[in-house]
Amino acid sequence: MPSPLRNGDAPPPRLPSPAVGRHPHHFHSTVSEQKIRRLNALILLLRLAAFCFSLVAAIFMGTNSSRSPGSPSWLQFRPFRLVFAVNAIVAAYSLFAMGLSIWEILKGATLFPEPLQLWFDFAHDQVFAYLVLAAEAAGTVEARELKGAHACTLESAFCVQADISVALGFVGFVFLTLSALVSGFRLACHVITGFRFHL
Repeated sequence: MPSPLRNGDAPPPRLPSPAVGRHPHHFHSTVSEQKIRRLNALILLLRLAAFCFSLVAAIFMGTNSSRSPGSPSWLQFRPFRLVFAVNAIVAAYSLFAMGLSIWEILKGATLFPEPLQLWFDFAHDQVFAYLVLAAEAAGTVEARELKGAHACTLESAFCVQADISVALGFVGFVFLTLSALVSGFRLACHVITGFRFHL
């Protein structure tokens, strides 16, 4: 137990308060920045997955032809050409969008003006998701017609590779749709609060 102070004794030094130097606004700002980085990292991961599956789907469809004369090729079927073209376009878009996400993570700001960037991401994610869904649906119908006409009996490898390409395209569509949901969430936060993410 400390002895009582006498005349002329200096009072003991006061310990600083734990709250000194921690402004509530600064604390909330730091938390918001961390959540923005996590959200951007999630978008980057989804775009990377969409890029990988769309690229592999395009490669599978673009190489789906036999060297033997008279064998079918993907170029002979309009739905398969559509599957190849759409997946190639989505892969290119996803690669570009990944670059924008990496820029935003590293710089802490969008490359374009923020409202334009958010609308760009959400609109393109929506449009390309619909395109992929339409292309894969057309590819599925064409693959079923080939099986119904017994064309896959002699060319089973061609049909199997077409099915794999369409299935990979559908997986890419799932990740692109998830990316559209996240980018839509960011856009809604910006419209309501004026920020990309709000506590």
